[in-house]
Amino acid sequence: MTDKKTVALAFSGGLDTTVCVPLLEEEYDYDEVIGVTVDVGQPAEEFDEAEETAEALDLDHYVVDAKDAFAQQCLDAVKANATYQGYPLGTALARPVIAEAILDVAVENDCDAVAHGCTGKGNDQLRFEAVWRDSDLEVIAPVRELGLTREWEMEYADEKDLPVEGGNEGDWSIDTNLWSRSVEGADLEDPGYVPPEDIYEWTDAPGQKTTEDGEFETIEITFEDGYPVAIDGEEMPEVQLIEYLNDLAGSYGVGRTDMMEDRMLGLKVRENYEHPAATTLLNAHEALEGLVLTEEERAFKKQVDQQWAEKAYEGLLSAPLVDALDGFVDTTQQKVTGTVTVKFEGGQARPVARESDYAVYSESAASFNTESVDGIAQADATGVAKYHGFQSRLANEVAANAEAKKAELLTDGSGDESSEEN
Repeated sequence: MTDKKTVALAFSGGLDTTVCVPLLEEEYDYDEVIGVTVDVGQPAEEFDEAEETAEALDLDHYVVDAKDAFAQQCLDAVKANATYQGYPLGTALARPVIAEAILDVAVENDCDAVAHGCTGKGNDQLRFEAVWRDSDLEVIAPVRELGLTREWEMEYADEKDLPVEGGNEGDWSIDTNLWSRSVEGADLEDPGYVPPEDIYEWTDAPGQKTTEDGEFETIEITFEDGYPVAIDGEEMPEVQLIEYLNDLAGSYGVGRTDMMEDRMLGLKVRENYEHPAATTLLNAHEALEGLVLTEEERAFKKQVDQQWAEKAYEGLLSAPLVDALDGFVDTTQQKVTGTVTVKFEGGQARPVARESDYAVYSESAASFNTESVDGIAQADATGVAKYHGFQSRLANEVAANAEAKKAELLTDGSGDESSEEN
């Protein structure tokens, strides 16, 4: 008698993961499927849907709270100013956290395999499997491996009387977590389609809200070693701080992105995102770095930040390269301690003031009202000004002289040829 074969499925209760349950039993010969839903800040109704669907399927269902781990990942991304093609990473940061939690449940339950309901056209399949393929468990992707379409899944669900509403999950495909909300699909797939206001839930229309006296609101964000730790002097845990800023900044219309995104598989897709807290914190953090880091540190860190964001987008923050990048980031962040005042105005979170004991700044040196500072006077810049651009001026002069000489030789040569012919 063979041992019972068990697979742990990343389970949301939506169409894709619901049809995966019987398919894993019928097509892959698994005796038992367990569903795992990981909480990274989704709306409560998504957990209700998952639990109700699991109960209807008689599915052993686990819910794992990973909000704290995910919030830490998000704030690590702030230290690295992590954006991909202009938007703050959200789903990309969440997927490895979810995958790790599912793998832990699978190992605890002596599972033989792990499975997901991702298609073969998106990024998430790669992010999940980058984590899982580092284990000894089999990795299964029914939707991709069986070439399933949305239409086929709906017909299959109807045929099997599965607990989904004909696969109708609304007009848009929405993914929500603590850090961001993405909206795609349907008419939004047309780059020329103007999205209606009702696709947005986290952000109000920009430019409409002001304070009682007609002014735009300002807040003060405190950073320690690159991490945001307090709002207006009130310390908050990571999850609470992010949720607070999502509500506040979102009410001012901060954090909307409508873009054409290049996926890892080479596809170009239209995406709409909401990320109020992420936008606010990234803007404030970069403003503080501008005060405390030297020009050379800032220039090199842009390269490091881009590499970090690329690996995060790929779901590969466990790569050895990222360990090296983190070493540089962590060193620079030892000075990123201070406060930044942010104004919410016109859908923007705009840094308007910053203070730090580590400021690489001298007001007296920069002021137009001081003549000499630390023995350095304005007149001392004369020599610098003379040398500044000297090599370029010399190169231009040499080139001009060479061209003039070349033209003179050509003229002389053509004159000689004419006289010989005559």
